[in-house]
Amino acid sequence: MMKRTLILGASPNPDRYAYKATLRLVEKGHPVFPVGLRKGKIDKHEILINTPLIENIHTVTLYVGPQNQPPYYDYILNQIAPQRIIFNPGTENEDLIKLAQEKGITTEIACTLVLLSLGNY
Repeated sequence: MMKRTLILGASPNPDRYAYKATLRLVEKGHPVFPVGLRKGKIDKHEILINTPLIENIHTVTLYVGPQNQPPYYDYILNQIAPQRIIFNPGTENEDLIKLAQEKGITTEIACTLVLLSLGNY
């Protein structure tokens, strides 16, 4: 099943994990919506800025540190309202995990790249 995925913390820097995850998600056939602080591109995909409303997102994969996540709580939990949030290494946040679970959103502390490589995405 292809999962519409919002990559929060997207960057046009090829050395960043969000960049690599975006490419790997596309390679595996998942529709991607990279969202970051600055405009740019990841391959052919424009990085969206601010908090664009995107419907029918299955998974939000986080590449934003916990200290920078609070301004995105409403965006993630209420506007996007995904079925799942992946907390990549360094993004773990007990407050956001609790809020998501209270809304019935599945949370996973994992690495998107590893999940994709194992076929467990």
